[in-house]
Amino acid sequence: MSATSFFPGYAVPAGTYRAGGLRRTSRVRLALTLSLAIAVIAAALVGVSALIHKPPVRYVCPPDCGRPPTGTPVAINPRFTAADGAFSVSYPGEGSAYRITTKPNGVTADFLGGDGGTLQLFGEPARNRSPEEIAKSLVGETFPDTRTAYEIPNAMVGYQPGYGEVADCWPQGANSSYLRMRVLVMVAVKDDLALVAAAVGPYRQFGPDFGIGKPSGANIQIALDMGKYVNSFAWRGDPPR
Repeated sequence: MSATSFFPGYAVPAGTYRAGGLRRTSRVRLALTLSLAIAVIAAALVGVSALIHKPPVRYVCPPDCGRPPTGTPVAINPRFTAADGAFSVSYPGEGSAYRITTKPNGVTADFLGGDGGTLQLFGEPARNRSPEEIAKSLVGETFPDTRTAYEIPNAMVGYQPGYGEVADCWPQGANSSYLRMRVLVMVAVKDDLALVAAAVGPYRQFGPDFGIGKPSGANIQIALDMGKYVNSFAWRGDPPR
């Protein structure tokens, strides 16, 4: 509508400046502009982060399965050292639920509580045999009628990768009944010396009412106390465990 419609007879003088209407930016265009600016800033931040961020170190176990903690270890249990000094290992101390017997090549600990059982920690010459060959030979010689239950994945003895196996046997008891026994053997070899941790005891299924409270493939009570002695093995020249 022109000015003359409101004021009849009034005419706009010639040469008078007439202001144009305000130019408005559409909402769609404004949103696109803001989105583009945010995307550019975000891309720049991602690029800077990628330049200054170092990728995490990835480990593959085995062979890189970590190392024992550094620092002075806390020595609670007594330590056995082989007659020739080739290795050493911790074993249950006085006042524990074990009866200890030592030999020149290792320690035998008979568990006197709970289900009972026997733990052996010893060394023997590898004679160029693999840990698996040594483990199977020991099981076959001691318990010839065993049946392998499973192999222990990533088995380690004294922080040295090796081989582990769990087997079952059914010896006949005094009352002519057969009792299921579980055998656990772990072996590692270094400098042609095999260090062995072996346990045998009655089979007892782990679950909410026994063991660690969760299902476990160990299913032998003495295994609950075995780990710290297996990790304490050290060959001559190894750092303190």
